[in-house]
Amino acid sequence: MTAGSRSVAVSVVIPCYRSAATIRRAVESVREQSAPPEEIILVEDASGDGTLDALRALAAETRAPSVKVIAMERNSGPGAARNRGWQAATQPYLAFLDHDDTWHPRKLELQHGWMAQHPEAMLSSHLLVRQDAPMQVPTSPDAERVTPARLLASNRFQTSSVMLRRELPFRFDESRRCLEDYLLWLEIVLSGHPGYQLQAPLGVQHKAVYGEAGLSARLWWMEKAELEALRRVRRERLIGAPAFAFASLLSLAKFARRAALTAARRLSS
Repeated sequence: MTAGSRSVAVSVVIPCYRSAATIRRAVESVREQSAPPEEIILVEDASGDGTLDALRALAAETRAPSVKVIAMERNSGPGAARNRGWQAATQPYLAFLDHDDTWHPRKLELQHGWMAQHPEAMLSSHLLVRQDAPMQVPTSPDAERVTPARLLASNRFQTSSVMLRRELPFRFDESRRCLEDYLLWLEIVLSGHPGYQLQAPLGVQHKAVYGEAGLSARLWWMEKAELEALRRVRRERLIGAPAFAFASLLSLAKFARRAALTAARRLSS
């Protein structure tokens, strides 16, 4: 946090599970924002290791913004942890960050500034880059409307890039441990709430993307979760049968391509 920087009306929610080794890096990327948030909420998901002590150490530091620690009674998954943070948040905007990701220093300045200027936007995201990739951030990034069709074709809302209005009457499905975030974005956008993606890389993913390590079983686990999310919004009558059929076939085609690429990498290694 730079001297004299003005805070923005944002609560940052970070679910933490066995994150003692990475959480300080994530929190520092929030504290170093050009426009820092009003609060940081760390939700410890019953890790059973030293994570809670690491979070309490961060909260004890006399630095702005303030850090609030919530300890879950039992391990319930990232969706439940984010919901607890959402419930505890005091600001009109929420921004989510995974414990092993980081933000560009101007992320909150640009994203909150854009949403404040576009009150119709209930949900926004931005681009994420992999570790060590260049981050060329425009002064005034363009924003692309994420239509229902685009979101059904591909998830444009990676959780560490998402900012939304706290008033939204939706929550993460706590019964799901996989793609509960994609299901939530689908429910928001398909219910008629406008969502946008800022065309600027404002965050860094330090973890490997699924399937990168050649775990075909995990690929299928993710695919089943995506198909179930599509079935869920179909049951909720948020999409019709033709859209459901198209999105499901497209999902299976993308899965087949990822599985083939994973197999090829394993054969060449």
